[in-house]
Amino acid sequence: MDVATASAKGLRVVGHHDLDGYGDGMQVLRQGNALYVGHNGPSGMGTSILDVSDPTQPQLVEQWPAPLNTHTHKVQVADGLLLVNNERFPYRPKTPLGPHTAGLAVYSLTDPLHPKKIGFWESGGKGVHRIVWEGGRYAHMSATPEGFSDRIWVVIDLEDPTSPTLAGKWWMPGQWEAGGEVATSSSSRSHFRVAAHHALLEGNYAYLGYDDANLVVLDVSDMTNPRHVGSLAWGGGATHTAMPLAGRDLLVVSDEQQYDGPHAPERRIHLVDISDPTMPRYLRTLPAPDAAYDLLPQRFGPHGFHENRAGSYRSNRLVFATYFNAGVRVYDLADPENPREVAHWVSATPPGSAAPQSNDLFVDSDGIIWVTDRGTGGVFALQPDDELAALMVESAY
Repeated sequence: MDVATASAKGLRVVGHHDLDGYGDGMQVLRQGNALYVGHNGPSGMGTSILDVSDPTQPQLVEQWPAPLNTHTHKVQVADGLLLVNNERFPYRPKTPLGPHTAGLAVYSLTDPLHPKKIGFWESGGKGVHRIVWEGGRYAHMSATPEGFSDRIWVVIDLEDPTSPTLAGKWWMPGQWEAGGEVATSSSSRSHFRVAAHHALLEGNYAYLGYDDANLVVLDVSDMTNPRHVGSLAWGGGATHTAMPLAGRDLLVVSDEQQYDGPHAPERRIHLVDISDPTMPRYLRTLPAPDAAYDLLPQRFGPHGFHENRAGSYRSNRLVFATYFNAGVRVYDLADPENPREVAHWVSATPPGSAAPQSNDLFVDSDGIIWVTDRGTGGVFALQPDDELAALMVESAY
């Protein structure tokens, strides 16, 4: 398995699957012995399910294509259900597309390796982008319903999973074009995108990445009536994930790199003080990988984090991040004034790609790190060495 590695410290490959030649892996999540993978979109594949009871020998057991002109690149699993997004693809087509599917698909996991579709919420517009759901009545996500200029934040009621309904929504003023709103921006940048990505919750607050507007804080004590209570902008672009470090009044935030290199605009991972959630305070950036990655083709910069879901490995000290052509990066935030990178792994360039593009990751309860490549690389299983494993045990909650 070491042949799949270009550079590593503290992590090694113990398993890999090319997803039967449809290697454009996007979101990945493990529950029990099943690994769920959403596909980026270029391959036309939609969702893959693998049996990973032996992480060294993942076995593909189910795979189905995305609907026409649509990608289904996100997955969420809880309470015996699989949620899958449906969104127009490509995002910005060069020529007009035909019909696409827009909304949220719900599957029963009576057999976790063979889901059965039981419900669908029709969003209209471009569809659903990113979902967050760890069980319970409400799932929340970003979507572009009909009449909106770009993605807003929506809450879906799953009390009857065969018939999901819209329960709440929030958008930044100016996004509701059908309602006569006109976008305004205090930024001097010629291109300033206002678009929800997804929110992670702590207590009654949702921390929502909002693209070039950066961070939005919502009071979600009533999920059906979210209220804006705070914001913070730092001038970076394409804010993606805002993850609270449980109980520490800290938020770690990624600005997604959306441009190919060499020398694309710099994107970083940020640390924010949320001791008062209504007045978040910017602290600093986390260390960036070696600048040599900026010389490589395709994307170099952050994407997402392992999000500390219930049932997975959880830590409010260690942050596991994907960094596209710079692979996986692991940070120790024991001292917020001196964040340190403590491990990394970068794959060799997969066949058919110009560079590796580590996209998403999930750390399971056994400490195995599942990583997708959004280009052609499929999915990898990484194992920490003894030193990192000991640190993970020490830092878990």
